[in-house]
Amino acid sequence: MNDTIPYPHAPGAPWRRALLAAGLALATMGNALAADLITFWDQPRRGGNSFNRLPPDQVYFDALGGYGADWVRLAYDKWRPEQRDFLLGDADHYAGLAQDDLRTLKAALDRAHRAGLKVVIAPLSLPYMRWSQNNGGKFDGRLWQDRKHWPAAVAFWRDLAEELKAHPAVAAYNLVNEPAPEKQAGLVEHGKPAAMQAWYQAHRGGARDLPAFYQQVIDAIRSVDPATPVMVDAGWYGAADAFSYWPARLPDDKVLYSFHMYEPYAATSGPNLKRAKPYRYPGKVPFADGQPPEYWDGKRVAAYLQPVFDWARAKGVPPSRMVAGEFGCIRKLAGCKTYLEDVLAVLDREKTHWAFYSFREDSWDAMDYELGGSNVPWQYWEAMEKGLPDPVKRSATPQFEPIRKRLSRNIPAVPAP
Repeated sequence: MNDTIPYPHAPGAPWRRALLAAGLALATMGNALAADLITFWDQPRRGGNSFNRLPPDQVYFDALGGYGADWVRLAYDKWRPEQRDFLLGDADHYAGLAQDDLRTLKAALDRAHRAGLKVVIAPLSLPYMRWSQNNGGKFDGRLWQDRKHWPAAVAFWRDLAEELKAHPAVAAYNLVNEPAPEKQAGLVEHGKPAAMQAWYQAHRGGARDLPAFYQQVIDAIRSVDPATPVMVDAGWYGAADAFSYWPARLPDDKVLYSFHMYEPYAATSGPNLKRAKPYRYPGKVPFADGQPPEYWDGKRVAAYLQPVFDWARAKGVPPSRMVAGEFGCIRKLAGCKTYLEDVLAVLDREKTHWAFYSFREDSWDAMDYELGGSNVPWQYWEAMEKGLPDPVKRSATPQFEPIRKRLSRNIPAVPAP
């Protein structure tokens, strides 16, 4: 406080009333802005994931918007960085946002905005948690091993929110893609709810306490940006059943809760096609460790997803705050179209938001449904090797139909002449 300015104790002082009025007006404007941003999510929103090696161009965003998508979940970690790690500079020594990378990101946001798309920013890396594909294929769990690493991740998000809070395309900050604090810490994937809850109680307050980490990041974001919604993935790589150990929703009222759906992973993932006899869908597929194969079909998909919606209802989280942030299957899987239809039928019923994985990915074609069941031409791989734009033309295919027909519901009907 400046000691040369006398503090007027009288509550009726004119300047004080004016200051209080101005503060109230600013608070009202801030609250209105915050309400406007979260209300985007008050109705089911449908979109796609962008995990491309090159920043998407205008044609890319226009094409996604042209199908009727509302939003795109944008990951930038494959883009060529100014330093070691895109936007972070160096995930081992965060010292502020890399400015050239920030300009590249903002330019992509501008293009998405011109296409009428909202964007959810989804980093794959944070300080002390480098994405494995940018880390020699090794899992980087430092962020979950010692809370001394948390402040760097918190500082990164405070800095990024300060830069992006005014951008009209941004609809949410997805704090980190597929966190896995449970990995290498004594909890198996898809464990029983009781086992997950016991594990969480043993780690509560420690470095592996994912809800506590999220809350620290949210507090930092809110110090500079009171308005933009925040999206949080469940643990164990975003598994829908990993919310089962969360004892409560987060206190911020602008949080979206995201899960990813690729189960049964043994069938929907790339390695399945390399088996002598690939698993089919519907069909018997292994699921959790130590359990015999189960028959997976639409009924089993719905049963797997039901607990995440039960958790939301129990914790007072409305359907409009639940998001299937990723879902998909290998496009050459026998039954891929059926699988997509079965997953989407559940999401439709629950009226939750979703973003399919993925749209026109230029470095991995396996879940690019516009390519149908065919192999990509050699030009696709040549462009990747040379760092050139993907030259392959896409179009709607039977595999893409479950997604396309739902996206198209967002396109206003053209009146008959």
